[in-house]
Amino acid sequence: MKSILIKDTTREEREQIVRQSLWGSCGAECEFCSGCDNRGGGRIESLYQPYIDGLKEISEINEEYRAPFVK
Repeated sequence: MKSILIKDTTREEREQIVRQSLWGSCGAECEFCSGCDNRGGGRIESLYQPYIDGLKEISEINEEYRAPFVK
């Protein structure tokens, strides 16, 4: 499996990674769903925009999203 780190991917590859791997990962399709938004994370495409833009790794975004729920 190819690395998904920002340093190892292009913007286009990161867009594809988010689209294929993350959207619908909860078991439901994202279209017309606001599940992530209901949990305070925002829409999935905006939630992972910093990764697509090369600003934060997926692991950082996931940790920030999960932090309020883990004690």
